[in-house]
Amino acid sequence: MPTVIAHHEVEDTEHWLSSARREEVLGSLGASNIRTFVSQQNPQQVAVLMDVADLDVMMAALASPSPELVDAMEHDTVLPETISILVQS
Repeated sequence: MPTVIAHHEVEDTEHWLSSARREEVLGSLGASNIRTFVSQQNPQQVAVLMDVADLDVMMAALASPSPELVDAMEHDTVLPETISILVQS
C-alpha cells in the first residue's frame, strides 16, 4: 500500500482543517491513515499524507473527478489546479 502526499492550495485553511469531507471522500477512494499539514510560510499551502489501497483508483479519480469529489473540493475550498501528487518510492 503506497503512501501518497497530495499538496495543494486552499482559499480557507481553517475551514479546510475543520472539514470532515476530506476523510469521507478520500476514504471512499481507498485512502486511510489520513494526516493533514499546513505550510508555516504560506498557510494556504496544505498537504494530505495518506496510505492508498489502490493507486490506480486514486489517480483515475483525480484525473476525472466525480461530481462528489468536485463538490467535496469546492466545499473544502481546494484550488484543483494546484494539486500535486507525490508517491512514496
